[in-house]
Amino acid sequence: MLAEAKRTVRVPLGDRSYDILIGPGLIASAGREISARLKGRKLAIITDENVGALYLPAFMESLGQSGLTATSLTLPAGEKTKSFEHLISVVDHVLEARIERGDAVIALGGGVIGDLTGFAAGIVRRGSRFIQVPTSLLSQVDSSVGGKTGINTRHGKNLVGVFHQPDLVLADTDVLDTLTPREFRAGYAEVAKYGLIDKPDFFAWLEKSWRDVFAGGEARIEAVAASCQAKADVVAADERENGARALLNLGHTFGHALEAYTQYDSARLVHGEGVSIGMVLAHQFSARMNLASPDAAARVIRHLKEVGLPTTLQDIPGEMPTVDRLMDAIAQDKKVKGGKLTFILTRGIGESFIADDVPASEVVRFLEEKLGQ
Repeated sequence: MLAEAKRTVRVPLGDRSYDILIGPGLIASAGREISARLKGRKLAIITDENVGALYLPAFMESLGQSGLTATSLTLPAGEKTKSFEHLISVVDHVLEARIERGDAVIALGGGVIGDLTGFAAGIVRRGSRFIQVPTSLLSQVDSSVGGKTGINTRHGKNLVGVFHQPDLVLADTDVLDTLTPREFRAGYAEVAKYGLIDKPDFFAWLEKSWRDVFAGGEARIEAVAASCQAKADVVAADERENGARALLNLGHTFGHALEAYTQYDSARLVHGEGVSIGMVLAHQFSARMNLASPDAAARVIRHLKEVGLPTTLQDIPGEMPTVDRLMDAIAQDKKVKGGKLTFILTRGIGESFIADDVPASEVVRFLEEKLGQ
């Protein structure tokens, strides 16, 4: 499963199809790639303090060398930036930059910047062109692909947003070398997710090759490309999550509830860590409901623990949530329909499915056991 130096994954959506370019050196060649696909010449770049300090100068230089002009807005780093307050700031900046329909708004950053910027691009002038330059592993393999954008509210994560597909995704794998081990591990949870959804061979490859993925090089490029291809396939079949795309939320119902409980405090929990715990809970709950063997949950726990990810509720620093608090957050989940709970459950490794009308009483008893309440 080794890759060539650079890969291209196509997201086939008719006249809204776009390429995901994956490989080293894409920040330096961004101007060439963008100018070849863009009719306009003006760009508004949104980044955060951490990413901007590392990559904004080189990115701007690459754009200038290709005759593109750009303005930039730098926001605070962190999940709390996905808010109405910062959405207004981004919209104001894009309008002040006089971005027209042929121009583009660019997200240079991780999932927070991508989600926020994509939302702004989706509503400015009723839809502006949008380019993703994801700089975290999580955003390269998940949030930058598929057109989901949004912000958080006190009611929960990503509850306000729009579907707005990018025109191009540039996933420079070199930038992943600057991530902290914790950030890289958090992104890896989303990589493992694709194997657990419906690609057991990919999960088995990760079990053997994860150290090479962490080390970089061809194995890392292959893991990113395989993840992007898996998501592209699902998005092409179900762009607006009316069916199979919901499978991409494996681990997210529990994970989002945990993030909401911790008030998106990254010192306690980041998204990928919530997904890691959530995937374990989904497999354990499936076993409890006699849908899957406990061996599958044990295998998931073993691998995620091996790479250094949290796997239990007790791994979250600070006071434990109550069952009532978690159930309130779960009830706000976007997959709830008619007040009925929907979970992504599994029959085994790579055998996930959408479970409609999961009895709330069973979820409560399961969480009481896990929390010791």
